[in-house]
Amino acid sequence: MRNIDIVGVVGAGAMGRGIAQIAAQAGITVRLFDMQEQAVASARDALQAVWKRQVEKQRMSADEADAALQRVVPCGKLEDMADADLIIEAVVERLDVKGELFRKLEGIVGADCILASNTSSLSITAIASACEDPTRVVGYHFFNPVPLMKVVEVIDGVRGDPRHGDVLMELARRMGHTPVRAKDMPGFIVNHGGRGMNIEGLKAAQECVAPFPVIDAIMREQAGFRMGPFELMDLTGLDVSHPVMESIYQQFYDEPRFRPSPITAVRVAGGLLGRKTGEGFYRYPEGQKAVEAEASAPALPASLSVWVAPYHSTGHRRAAALLRELGVEPVTSEVPPRDALIVVTPYGEDIATVVADYQLDARRTVALDTFFGLETGKRRVVMCSAATLPEWRDAAHALFAKDGSPVSVIADSAGFIGQRVVAAIINVACDIAQQGIATPEDIDLAISLGLGYPGGGPLSLGDTLGAAHVLDILRGMLRTTGDMRYRSSLWLQRRVQLGMSLRELPVAG
Repeated sequence: MRNIDIVGVVGAGAMGRGIAQIAAQAGITVRLFDMQEQAVASARDALQAVWKRQVEKQRMSADEADAALQRVVPCGKLEDMADADLIIEAVVERLDVKGELFRKLEGIVGADCILASNTSSLSITAIASACEDPTRVVGYHFFNPVPLMKVVEVIDGVRGDPRHGDVLMELARRMGHTPVRAKDMPGFIVNHGGRGMNIEGLKAAQECVAPFPVIDAIMREQAGFRMGPFELMDLTGLDVSHPVMESIYQQFYDEPRFRPSPITAVRVAGGLLGRKTGEGFYRYPEGQKAVEAEASAPALPASLSVWVAPYHSTGHRRAAALLRELGVEPVTSEVPPRDALIVVTPYGEDIATVVADYQLDARRTVALDTFFGLETGKRRVVMCSAATLPEWRDAAHALFAKDGSPVSVIADSAGFIGQRVVAAIINVACDIAQQGIATPEDIDLAISLGLGYPGGGPLSLGDTLGAAHVLDILRGMLRTTGDMRYRSSLWLQRRVQLGMSLRELPVAG
């Protein structure tokens, strides 16, 4: 396989500087160019400072740091890159700008030089269409900060030569990164796979199911994610997140699964972009997130009988086991006694639907989310309908907080919070696999490394939680809401029907 000795990097901002850093550290000569000449000098100074800190921390020797800096060669004009084996552009996200840049470079570099775009949202095929030789154009999508985010997407355009992608895969490994291969589709793997978290979190907030901090706490402490959707959007900035949501929705021709929320449009208009502006979904006085302390759980009634609905076998079993751990033996009658707290355990449905289907007393009915398991110490989620009386809500809250575990009480919602968000994440990943955008292995790798999702990636997480339960949730939500955003991917449906893993390719494939 062809070796890459000289890489030209066009764009000396944070992304271009990061690419230059990992390439130089791997022993590759980097020719660095920017339309603003001072940006190249600033980038080189920043790299020198980075490597100095690495020496101080004994992660590099002084000789290694000096050699890396010497490999970063400032360029005053594009023509200085004529001998490059590979050009990586990291310029503004505009199709016309990238196309024009590659057109110019074709007249400068050799015929075998690969032209790679670091675009995060534009079509590689569209960028390549500006070139006389579109076969040499490949997507090479790194993530910020490049030295720390160890995944890179290699994207094949429709007219691209796969051999060039093979070269970039090997180069990524040489630079200490994990490459994943993707077909040219909107969002590639990571930005495509990340739609479920933010969009479904926003939809739950728009339905007034729970406030932003409660949704985030549930996603962290019940579902096991490092951050909830609103913490994540505040970190990224809505000036970045909102346009990506709109772009992917439009590029997939108004696919309901990717429908954005007016919540973010309103906040962008108001300048509430997140940490960078000091206020987003949270306030950041002196740079620190301000969150109100949770209220204490109510007092547990001296006497409380509990009836657990048997309508979902897994939910019933898990809820009954938890009650016994809490020292409460659930009532076992076929119908709930008149004085008992009624606990239902829907997967994908809301309380109103369960109450109506089974003619329960709505005033004393609550729901418990059992999808993630209920071991001691994790956050538990209790859901109330519009008809649940406050005394029964408080009794349920107190009961499930009896051992000191945190409890979130939310309004009625098809799929609670965790169920609906995690099912959306898994369903989108399944559809990426169904469309052949990437292999199941690369989908899990890209999303776990690029977004930090738990469980080894969304497909592995779906297998762990139970693909049949995920399908159950989606069907319940679709039946309850009538919203096509909750229709299940055929990849998910068929693997449940056939008893296959979500990571499993067709046998004859």
